[in-house]
Amino acid sequence: MRRLTISVDDDLADTFDRFTREKGYANRSEAFRDLVRNALGDAGIKKGSAKHCVGALSYVYNHHERQLASRLASLHHAHHDLTVSTMHAHLDHENCLETVLLRGRTEEVTHFAESVIAQNGVRHGRFHPIPIELEEPGAKQHRHVHARPAT
Repeated sequence: MRRLTISVDDDLADTFDRFTREKGYANRSEAFRDLVRNALGDAGIKKGSAKHCVGALSYVYNHHERQLASRLASLHHAHHDLTVSTMHAHLDHENCLETVLLRGRTEEVTHFAESVIAQNGVRHGRFHPIPIELEEPGAKQHRHVHARPAT
């Protein structure tokens, strides 16, 4: 591990220390590492250098909306290879919350998530991708692919 030394003004340092305490970090280094990882991951997703990702897609929709539940089910079935798991919760008599864990090529996963969020009747959709690197199995390892965070 390498040590970095940075200089910031007093107000920024105080704000960062408050942030570190509020978030429950044990020290500044852990908080700084998480911020850098998040920024690098976001940048990799945006510029297209992150080839694979996992992600959480969450959205709220009114299940009475004309054909929306059917359209969403069709979208999910058409992209079943990207879906790891889905959780569905009823918020009230009309609205449902779904959270879908996705995994695959970043471009495909992002396109799918955006197409779900763009459906007429979907409200409050958010997609949080996390870049990953795939480790292909070796001759003496087990037969499935491992995914680990990219940064």
